[in-house]
Amino acid sequence: MTDKRMVAKQAPRFEMNAVMPNKEFGKVKLNDMMSEDKYTVLFFYPMDFTFVCPTEIQAMSDRYDEFEDLDAEIIGVSTDTIHTHKAWINTSREDNGLGDLNYPLAADTNHQISRDYGVLDEGEGVALRGLFIISPEGELVYSVVTHNDVGRDVDETLRVLQALQTGGLCPANWKPGEETLNI
Repeated sequence: MTDKRMVAKQAPRFEMNAVMPNKEFGKVKLNDMMSEDKYTVLFFYPMDFTFVCPTEIQAMSDRYDEFEDLDAEIIGVSTDTIHTHKAWINTSREDNGLGDLNYPLAADTNHQISRDYGVLDEGEGVALRGLFIISPEGELVYSVVTHNDVGRDVDETLRVLQALQTGGLCPANWKPGEETLNI
């Protein structure tokens, strides 16, 4: 049996085409986040123009300033194209679109990055809901993959990011501002 564990190892490097917050096409690279000494919150979602996905994408965007205050950048990823991403962003929230976003949506059209992070549903050709936090040094420090029917909790993502940044041991139910364990 091969070791499938990714946490506490160097994260797979990536470079993907993306729709940037200004709605222009660009590229996102893990090495750029690392060179800026930032944490990367990389999350995968199944596909554009669905029902659960916009709720999480918008929730992350609505709380972007909190991630920025924690020196973290967010990147959303699906196997859809940048053109589909842009069409979805250009569709209003009232019409099941995304509206303006504060972070890039990347396109993993060849499925390599989804495969590298272990979230690709090979049969469907779409990513599962995977969320990864990568340290400024490129270490994968948090990973969670869930069923596509359940959206993620932004509060929990922020809590985990803050816990990781304490450098201490955080007990169950730890909240930002609380003491870490002294051993």
